[in-house]
Amino acid sequence: MAAVSIRGLAKAYVPGKPVLSGITLDIAADGITAIIGPSGTGKSTLIRCINRLVEPSAGEIIFEGQNLVTLNRAALRSARRQIGMVFQEYNLVERLTVMENVLSGRLGYVPPWKAWLRRFPPEDVREAFALLDTVGLAAHAHARADALSGGQRQRVGIARALMQRPRLLLADEPTSSLDPKTSVEIMTLLRDLTAARGIPAIVNIHNVELAKRFAARIVGMSGGAVVFDGAPASLTDAHLKQIYGGHGEKGWLDGE
Repeated sequence: MAAVSIRGLAKAYVPGKPVLSGITLDIAADGITAIIGPSGTGKSTLIRCINRLVEPSAGEIIFEGQNLVTLNRAALRSARRQIGMVFQEYNLVERLTVMENVLSGRLGYVPPWKAWLRRFPPEDVREAFALLDTVGLAAHAHARADALSGGQRQRVGIARALMQRPRLLLADEPTSSLDPKTSVEIMTLLRDLTAARGIPAIVNIHNVELAKRFAARIVGMSGGAVVFDGAPASLTDAHLKQIYGGHGEKGWLDGE
């Protein structure tokens, strides 16, 4: 059974110049689905259309029995509680502590006045500490977010997304600002933590080798369309040429 069903998804920021052209995909209810392709091919737009950070121009996105594309603002807020997001540039509140950033994953579940005062239920605080321990940051719980390294910030971003207790996790280029060793550590966390919780993940990623190592399925995009969809082992050099075209072999190997 699919976690997300995408039907005929299209997006054009400028009329007549589509960024996405009729994407149709069923995302499995477990494992990591990696989206690969050259810059400008619509990978980030696809990810952001799912939670409507970008408004689709046409199509359907069926999640938890609802078409996310047609939801009104209140219903969309409710649906977004079930969709965690890990961002390329971390998207943390720099002046807040690591713990406060992680607890912000529960903002959709507490009354506004409690959120303003940062008063969260004791069970949420315990869960946040447990998550920080899991991602290796328990000792940094009370440090400001702007005191962390890039890899540590991304670990906070993962913990924050999991604090939502999501039914789906989206990750938009979660390793693009990180060195190779830290990139492997972050992808390992994403794979292991989502697997342990039974959460399907869709990861937009430049680095093909990381996609092949950590994903159960790879979707290759070119020119706003899906040109490959299959297991990592079935991704050949011919497929990579079709996906990347004249964008250069270097990107196939190291994601640059």
